[in-house]
Amino acid sequence: MEAYLFYIVAAITVVTGVYLIFEKNPVFGALYLIQTMVSIAVLYILLEAQFVAAVQIIVYAGAIMVLFLFVIMLLNLDIKEEAKNALPFQRIPAILMGIALFAVICIVIKAKLLQGKHDQYTTAYVNTVGNTKLIGNLLFTEYLLPFEITSILLFAAAIGAIMLAKRKL
Repeated sequence: MEAYLFYIVAAITVVTGVYLIFEKNPVFGALYLIQTMVSIAVLYILLEAQFVAAVQIIVYAGAIMVLFLFVIMLLNLDIKEEAKNALPFQRIPAILMGIALFAVICIVIKAKLLQGKHDQYTTAYVNTVGNTKLIGNLLFTEYLLPFEITSILLFAAAIGAIMLAKRKL
């Protein structure tokens, strides 16, 4: 039963992600992104990572999406105006390159990242230590550098978004 639920929620996640990519209305795009994030939280619950699922809902589907919608409304985008495609011949090569990039990313993730450390973090060990404590210990010891790099990238993206919005006003 759990496997069927996983496949259903995974399909919903992929479909809403694809709708998000091709949506022209930014408000509907934000709503599709919220649905994608909620579906990912359900997948975390199925993987018995309740803390990560709660953070996904509270932080991403809640706070960050409210911020996105606020920025969309603040910029007052003209939704009826269609973006003109200046270089239409780039669409097919871009799609092919996107598919190739996706395939390479999948191969790399399967070969390097998803191997994991077998029998180190079993369900019994996680239940004795606790999800939150284990995530905190790993995040601030073994994965501290990627965590800090991510925070710097998010900070730079926020500054860039503010500068772009300020330039248009």
